[in-house]
Amino acid sequence: MKTNIKRVFVIVLDSYGIGQEPDAADFGDGVCNTLKSIVSSPEYDTPNMRRLGLFNIDGVGCGEKVASPTGSFARLRELSRGKDTTIGHWEIAGIVAEQPLPTYPDGFPPELIAELETAFGRKILCNKPYSGTQVIHDYGEEHEKTGALIVYTSADSVFQIAAHEGHVPIEELYDYCRKARAILQGKHGVGRVIARPFEGSYPDYKRTPRRHDFSLDPTGETMLDALAKKGLATIGVGKIADIFAGRSISRSLGINKDNVDGMEKTLKVMDEDFTGLCFVNLVDFDMQYGHRRDIDGYAKAATVFDKQLGEFMAKMQDTDVLMITADHGCDPGAPGTDHTREYIPLLIYGKPIKAGVNLGTYPTFAMIGATVADMFDADFKTKGESFLLRILSQSETRV
Repeated sequence: MKTNIKRVFVIVLDSYGIGQEPDAADFGDGVCNTLKSIVSSPEYDTPNMRRLGLFNIDGVGCGEKVASPTGSFARLRELSRGKDTTIGHWEIAGIVAEQPLPTYPDGFPPELIAELETAFGRKILCNKPYSGTQVIHDYGEEHEKTGALIVYTSADSVFQIAAHEGHVPIEELYDYCRKARAILQGKHGVGRVIARPFEGSYPDYKRTPRRHDFSLDPTGETMLDALAKKGLATIGVGKIADIFAGRSISRSLGINKDNVDGMEKTLKVMDEDFTGLCFVNLVDFDMQYGHRRDIDGYAKAATVFDKQLGEFMAKMQDTDVLMITADHGCDPGAPGTDHTREYIPLLIYGKPIKAGVNLGTYPTFAMIGATVADMFDADFKTKGESFLLRILSQSETRV
């Protein structure tokens, strides 16, 4: 289908889940609902998302619905076997992972650690699941004294290396991560190898913003590939280029300092003349507030985003489409510190889009990738189906 749509902005509110999925218990989760937890905070105020239809989405069960939403909206269920950033974004882009990526609840096996130590030329500390802030508190001093690297994981498929920037320069840390990425393939092919630099003195260590993710290469075709084949722009903001290992990204604006910085970059992109996709990740919801189980902090971040969303919507051109979604949950009101297996929201807005269409519940995040590809008449096969015909204004369709 050919449309008048010229630019699509997909903004991923990292971990902004809207309620547990039926198989949440299979992933170690009980009752979980990220949105419900943060709506309960006095810091929460998102009138723009409310008007788009956030609380009209099937099954949300919190917040106040509006009589006439300005956007179309849906609830999406994750079909892949996972609940992390890599799997979630890949599925948004069209890849459904039927096999879960490997996780290491007891740490990485000794033979793998030995191989990594040989490659690094340094010893490894910790090697167990750990909170990112707690691990530098508990092992940072020993790391500074011995030069050994802090390696840890989580409930997700990740291999994380923490090092003090004063002892391990950032490019050297990135090089260790590249070596680890080359080794962590096949049965040990974790979704992400993550550089976790920190600074300061014990006990007041703080992580720096120079984190960098080295992702596994996507295991199938994505909407980015489909658009790139047509010569369309594929602009990444935040972690997007890292998540897709740089594949089919025409330009990356790099890691965000914070959510506000990510939205400021996106607002600047709106001043550019391009045809294609701007794919945005705002990770603070997850990294700064979800994992730390900070309900008020998460709610305040949502409020700040909503104000910038108002600026974004005011700048939209007649041929622009906005899609707001998430990649998994990380309920700050749930026990523990891990991601939560939740449905995600989808809000769709723009002059080419009908207002107030309740798309109901769809079985996979891949519906987004299929629909984006359809907006640009790009050839793309995925387990998701395009819902474009349900939301496209008739005046925007042309042969």
